[in-house]
Amino acid sequence: MADTVNIIGAGPGGLATAMLLAKAGVRVRLLERLPVPGGRTSTITTPEGFRFDLGPTFFLYPRVLEEIFSACGYDLRDEVEMVRLDPQYRLVFGGGGELLATPDIPRMEAEVSRLSPADAGSFTRFMTATREKFTRFAPFLEQPFESWMDLATPDLFKLMPLLKPWKSLDAELGTFFSDERIRLAFTFQSKYLGMSPFRCPSLFSILSFLEYEHGVYHPVGGCGAVSTAMARLAQDMGVEIRYEEPVESLEFAGRRITAVHTPQGRYAADATVVNADFARSMTRLVPDRLRRRWSDRKISSRRFSCSTFMLYLGIDGCYDDVAHHNIYLSENYRDNLADIEHRHVLSRDPSMYVQNACITDPSLAPRGMSTLYLLIPVTHRHPNVDWRREGARYREVALDQMERVGIRGVRERIRYEKMLTPDDWQDDYEIYRGATFNLSHDLGQMLHMRPHNRFEDVERMYLVGGGTHPGSGLPVIYSSARITSDLLLSDLGASTPGGQRGSDTRRGGERPKTAAGAV
Repeated sequence: MADTVNIIGAGPGGLATAMLLAKAGVRVRLLERLPVPGGRTSTITTPEGFRFDLGPTFFLYPRVLEEIFSACGYDLRDEVEMVRLDPQYRLVFGGGGELLATPDIPRMEAEVSRLSPADAGSFTRFMTATREKFTRFAPFLEQPFESWMDLATPDLFKLMPLLKPWKSLDAELGTFFSDERIRLAFTFQSKYLGMSPFRCPSLFSILSFLEYEHGVYHPVGGCGAVSTAMARLAQDMGVEIRYEEPVESLEFAGRRITAVHTPQGRYAADATVVNADFARSMTRLVPDRLRRRWSDRKISSRRFSCSTFMLYLGIDGCYDDVAHHNIYLSENYRDNLADIEHRHVLSRDPSMYVQNACITDPSLAPRGMSTLYLLIPVTHRHPNVDWRREGARYREVALDQMERVGIRGVRERIRYEKMLTPDDWQDDYEIYRGATFNLSHDLGQMLHMRPHNRFEDVERMYLVGGGTHPGSGLPVIYSSARITSDLLLSDLGASTPGGQRGSDTRRGGERPKTAAGAV
């Protein structure tokens, strides 16, 4: 009889894990609290006919997901139409100037030179240097890190001069670009990790490199369409997906998880994968006495990412002269970040992102209408901000800010509106402190210092998603699914989708430890 695995949460990591395990012959049951797949990468569908991505709207570096689809016998491009964007996005600097980011190197060099003549030729130097960094470091993002010993390898030590872990992302970009606006153009991506570029480790320069090297894509139907396709294929492969069935409690035998409980019943399994928000699910579902390393006290002391203030707007007409992706960077960017990360207050001139997707994909709105998606990075939940009082006021700030990217007269054109605050992210979407990008990604919370894919505190429990290694962002979440699937199959003694016996991907071929025995 096939081994049975429960997966809690049908986010991108849970869906990818379900596909890989099902392909390996495991019986998979996926339990999702929401009525649709995708978690934060799901689609908001309105009665008026508007569709919005709930969370991610950028689809980057599709290679990882393409390989997962291929391992399962599918072709990603056959299942979801992808449009590569050029320009990728428009950057508007509060300090003056604009930049149209394009993957075409000569055009991008011209854009950089136009804004900052002193930085002519620097874009090509940045791409060449970061290409080597990514090529050499990428394999380490595809293997588990379960103790400090996994860092003690000659290959990783040789990379230290290239990775420069002692430098911030902004300091690293300062070796290429003298103009602060240009540096911001290549470091704002640290917001994908919920971090400031002045604190984010320099190795994450690979994020902007990936955009230019491999492209920024819009999946037709939005990023949620990718989740929908994955759920459909998983079910075709035999995965049982149970929507609107939240996990209310877990059952243990000693330190080993044996079953999950929902309002509909009890589901026993040989292993359990947690794709729900790490901190929220641990503090709600796993008794504190069972968590030696990740106790409630330890979790509460960790550093968490920023949150986001969101507006989803259905609009009469279309802003045809506004780019697909628009990013406004506050005039005093450092002060804006300090408001978010240290002072925990709301900025008067916040940075923001606005997606005007219907200029690329009219299917997202009724004929003659369009959608606007607005995101402002803000502090995660904190006593300094009462969103019951601030929500309506900050809506007005957000609508005013849209004029900075050329979106004027929006109030009278709104036909549908939905607002999300950090309170909503925590209360409605079960995200700890509303920190939409999970645990932050500073050096003390990366690699073996992050919660392990084979969860170290509970036997036969595994983690997938942004709260575990390698971290947040769709490409690395899909990588976490491969790492977690390999570890789980190794522990079950099952075969991987590639036809090999499940094997621990750590060097040396050592026998995998149980979760309780992991360092």
